Amino acid sequence: MADLIKTNGEIVRDVDISSLKKKQDLVGGLIEYCPVDKHSFMYVNERGLLEQLDVNHRASGIAGQMVVGDVILCLNDEVE
Repeated sequence: MADLIKTNGEIVRDVDISSLKKKQDLVGGLIEYCPVDKHSFMYVNERGLLEQLDVNHRASGIAGQMVVGDVILCLNDEVE
C-alpha cells in the first residue's frame, strides 16, 4: 500500500488512495504525478511551490530532488 510522507518526517503506512479526493486530501490540494524510479512514484501537491509549503526532506532524499509538502509514495503496481 501507499505511504504518506509528511513534512515533519512522519510516515503513515498504508494510506487509502482509492479515489482522487482521498489523494487530494492527503497532499492538501491538487495532485501531480512525479516519477521516482522504475518501480515507484509520488503524488505531490501541484501548487506546493507556489503555496510555499515546507520542504519535505525525507521525500526529497527519496526523489533525489527538492519536494515540498506532504507526499504519497506509491509502487507502480499499486495504481491502475
